Amino acid sequence: MKKNGGQAAQALGRSRGGLSTTIHAGCRDARTGVAVVLTAGHCHESPVFETVFAQVPSGPPLTHALMDKGYDSDGIREHLIAHDIAPVIPSKSHRRAPLDYEQASYKLREKVERFFNNLTQFRRIATQYEKLSQTFLAFIHLVAAWIIIK
Repeated sequence: MKKNGGQAAQALGRSRGGLSTTIHAGCRDARTGVAVVLTAGHCHESPVFETVFAQVPSGPPLTHALMDKGYDSDGIREHLIAHDIAPVIPSKSHRRAPLDYEQASYKLREKVERFFNNLTQFRRIATQYEKLSQTFLAFIHLVAAWIIIK
């Protein structure tokens, strides 16, 4: 048995830039991240959607889900509609029949990008000093709480 759980416990995976970790987050606004999941760098967004969605608190209820093209799949759209949430997701370029989305609402997605920018202002998060995914996730939670309080 490997010390500290091996590579599976580290959430590290090969990507173009080497070993990396991907942070998947659900946010209410630029300051409030409500769900965070770590995966290996090579992991795609769509398999992690249900895990992140399950962590989002039920109140206040969501009306729109603003997501980037990585989450463009029929399954994700159906899941959101089943929960009475309007998907605001642009279509991928290879989709045969592009789907419409509210472009005015999609402009608000920059608030999620601002949340990630606020996270990476902390050097320990930006450079990922922590080797284990549990400790790295704990620091992300601490920084997210600090951002809310600040």
